[in-house]
Amino acid sequence: MLSSTQLATMLALQDAMNTKVNPQWLSAGYSYLRAALIESVEAIDHHGWKWWKAQNCDLAQVQMELVDIWHFALSHIIIAHDGDIPKAAKEIEVELQHLNPIIVFDGVTFDVSTNTLVENLELMAGLCVVKRFDMPLFVTIVEQAQMTPTMLFEQYVGKNILNFFRQDHGYKEGSYNKVWQGREDNEHLVEIMAQTNSTTQDYADVLYKALEKRYLAK
Repeated sequence: MLSSTQLATMLALQDAMNTKVNPQWLSAGYSYLRAALIESVEAIDHHGWKWWKAQNCDLAQVQMELVDIWHFALSHIIIAHDGDIPKAAKEIEVELQHLNPIIVFDGVTFDVSTNTLVENLELMAGLCVVKRFDMPLFVTIVEQAQMTPTMLFEQYVGKNILNFFRQDHGYKEGSYNKVWQGREDNEHLVEIMAQTNSTTQDYADVLYKALEKRYLAK
């Protein structure tokens, strides 16, 4: 289960990134669950669902889509709590402590604990259409995709920090070079993450500073 510190870190990072894109993002009317809907469908595609052709499940890509969905879900939750990060964190923490596998949608009762991964992704997409995000469902999907809470946290923070780093070093202006010391920046990030304890309270700052140190030494 995600800790209160991890939740607070991710919510703060999401708020900061959204603010960087648009300082008025809370009132901009962006449909974050529409974005989560699209990512859910893409996850289904990466898993494979076509019965008329041979397909291989690309679990790594499914996991990446789940990290993207989590970005949009956190944004939706922050808006629902009027930008109050501590309140949003507490609400998620309470939901994680009382995971109910039963969902009633369109008059039909679903037990997410008995659904397949694809069925649950499909259900999440349907809920997103009507602007619902179900925490127990998402947690179940994450587990079915063979991700631990720590993996979700680390991948989320890593992707968020890399986006921040790129923006801060000229990505939007076109002056940022993603390749330094002969490797792409995401490769540097993976190596740094492997060497960093994600339980530290300033995990995000540690990743950013380590990236910057390597970048400036290029």
